[in-house]
Amino acid sequence: MGKDMIGWKYEPLFPYFIDKFSDCFRLIGADYVEAGEGTGLVHQAPAFGQEDYDAAVSAGFISPERLPPCPVDDKGLFTSEVPEYVGQHVQSADKAILKDLRSTGRLLVESQVSHVDKFCWRSDTQLIRKAVSSWFIRVTNSIPDMLRNLESTTWVPQSVKDKRFANWISNAHDWNVSRNRYWGTPIPLWVIEDYKEVVCVGSINELKELSGYTGPLEDIHRDKVDGITIPSKQGKGLLRRVDEIFDCWFESGSMPYASCHFPFENAEQFQGSRFPADFIAEGLDQTRGWFYTLSVLRNKLFQVSPFRNCVVNGIILAEDGKNSPVVRAESIRFKESGVKEIVSKVLLPLWNSYRFFFEQVTLYKKSTGNEFVAQLLFSGDGLSNVMDRWILADCQRLLRFMDQEMRCYRLFAVVPRLLQVIDNLTNWYIRFNRKRLKGVAGLGIEDTKAALNTLCQLLFTIVRAMAPFTPFLTEHIYGLIKPYLGDTLAQFQDSRSVHFLPFPTVQESLFDEVIERKVSAMQKVVQLARTARERSNISLKTPLLSLVVIADTQRISDVQSLQSYVKEEVNIRDIILTSDEERYNILLEARVDWPTLGKELKKDAQVVHKALPKLTQEQLKQYLHDKKITIDGIELDENDLTIVRLLGKDTVHDVKYGDEPQWEAAFSEDVIVLLDTASHPELLDEGLARDIINRIQRMRKKAGLVPTDDVHIQYDILSNPDRVDINAVVSSQQSLFTSSLHGSLKPSSDGDAKESTILEEEQVIGNLTLLLRLAKI
Repeated sequence: MGKDMIGWKYEPLFPYFIDKFSDCFRLIGADYVEAGEGTGLVHQAPAFGQEDYDAAVSAGFISPERLPPCPVDDKGLFTSEVPEYVGQHVQSADKAILKDLRSTGRLLVESQVSHVDKFCWRSDTQLIRKAVSSWFIRVTNSIPDMLRNLESTTWVPQSVKDKRFANWISNAHDWNVSRNRYWGTPIPLWVIEDYKEVVCVGSINELKELSGYTGPLEDIHRDKVDGITIPSKQGKGLLRRVDEIFDCWFESGSMPYASCHFPFENAEQFQGSRFPADFIAEGLDQTRGWFYTLSVLRNKLFQVSPFRNCVVNGIILAEDGKNSPVVRAESIRFKESGVKEIVSKVLLPLWNSYRFFFEQVTLYKKSTGNEFVAQLLFSGDGLSNVMDRWILADCQRLLRFMDQEMRCYRLFAVVPRLLQVIDNLTNWYIRFNRKRLKGVAGLGIEDTKAALNTLCQLLFTIVRAMAPFTPFLTEHIYGLIKPYLGDTLAQFQDSRSVHFLPFPTVQESLFDEVIERKVSAMQKVVQLARTARERSNISLKTPLLSLVVIADTQRISDVQSLQSYVKEEVNIRDIILTSDEERYNILLEARVDWPTLGKELKKDAQVVHKALPKLTQEQLKQYLHDKKITIDGIELDENDLTIVRLLGKDTVHDVKYGDEPQWEAAFSEDVIVLLDTASHPELLDEGLARDIINRIQRMRKKAGLVPTDDVHIQYDILSNPDRVDINAVVSSQQSLFTSSLHGSLKPSSDGDAKESTILEEEQVIGNLTLLLRLAKI
């Protein structure tokens, strides 16, 4: 066995180092030697490989006081320590070495083996691994202090601090800070030839004082300082600067001091106000780089951590998986589809919100003859509209959340909340208030102005809040809304850029928890009703007769106060609000995750399985209340059963509607909606009108018209096999056409001039074919 050979001594092939290292020519064990490769015996050359060096140190052959032999110079040539091959390049000497081994009879096998090696990226020549003398900063004696000071810091995510970085420090070696290159920052050590006298120079003035040099010395690179000598205080001649330069990571770790020229300037402000840093941020790979070098130098110099908080980014990888930051220290792979998703879900909605605002203030100027100038609110007392108060409160809740999370440097938690506010702005506030913002809601000019004020305030707040995340788009939108902000900007010291403005502060007076609760209830109903429509494949343009909302009394009261929004958004005529689940045959049913519960109950699982269908509605209601139930002596808690609501087969219908309704149900934990999907003749005219309006709006967009462009809207009937009384539909729904299109829809006449046509298109709606025309006024 190989382990039995450990400790055996042997006679070396060449006698060069027998005198100094006679105790080292013996077999040792190492876990990196593979039994399946070669003989299982590997020669160790501690000066020419890390594994070899580590094995020799572990065996006690090598130490800082006993360095390994290294008979190769900086050019890769053998030195006089191997006289037979002195001056030969290590790779060219192979033939001479083989020749000498043959003559001794010690060469058992001679062959060539191909293997992968490293080459210099500059010269494309093969590299030689070789130990060189270096300058180190002793780190091992500072490990306890570094770990103790690390505890006073906060990292996001915490796991990088507790595991990756703490482990790296715990196992840290002394830091090699020297490099054998020409360009870089020279190590400021002047030494005598035998290194018995070493001077570390701390400044340009000190160098001039020690050396007597009187010339200019603004540049301290090698070509300027290597020629400067310092007289020996021990009378040994002249001290010269060492050849090495600093590792660039030493310079990175010195950033806090170099950036403010400490200690030569700003010494008073440096401690406390400038240092330690409030936070730093870099990639996960810097746990062994910048984070580490900052920590080593700061702990060595001042015995404290260099920063209070550290945000660790992940790495964005190219689509092929290569490195191409991500604020949770998790790498993600770049995808073009991901960029498109961000554009569609974040950037475009925000931009479209501004564009809609601009179109409406332009329409406001045309309607009133006055320029719109916002009067931003710092209190909700002057607002009467529920949606105005809700969206301003929601925006303030965002600011409070951002303030809390960013104080803890949890940037990853902020972005989803930002997206939610943008969604609330575009898909709820603007969508539900289009008529008010357009000035066609019939509530007067002051209401229109209040809605525009609210939208302007929202945009101004959001662009300031999002500026650190989307700097270019927010800067652009800010520049566009500045003309409408009036005297608001006078309160800021410098308003030239959104990035010069302070982060928006929370305005407590704009919070309104009651309205937020009511709108939340209304949103839930709308979302469930939309789901019911989608399941029935009925578009929102098709009006339906009724919607039943079943919930507790508080939610019913909340929805009742905002039912007009529900009716308009869901496009229904009537809404029925009730807490009576039994009237509409809503049944409870218990469902179980059998793989999980089966492991817990084992044999009793079959007992529960048979008993569940026999549970009564009263038992299930009691389980919802008590959070526990006993079935045939087996007790189940709130995590064992999931109670869902179902629509029973014999669901009643409200008597005030003559025809039998066709219910489509949608459920959440606390709200049930029943949507009557049956077709009712009295609603067909409104549905047709909404479909025509939709076609006309798309034509306006296609023609490049903006809301302030007034046009004639005309129609001709090209085909009407079902004999729909289209003229009667247009006449009965004229108010809907006028409020939606800023004009009335009229049949075209023979006297209409064709040259005034902007755009005309045939539109097919079911069996009806119309020619719709937009014409100049």
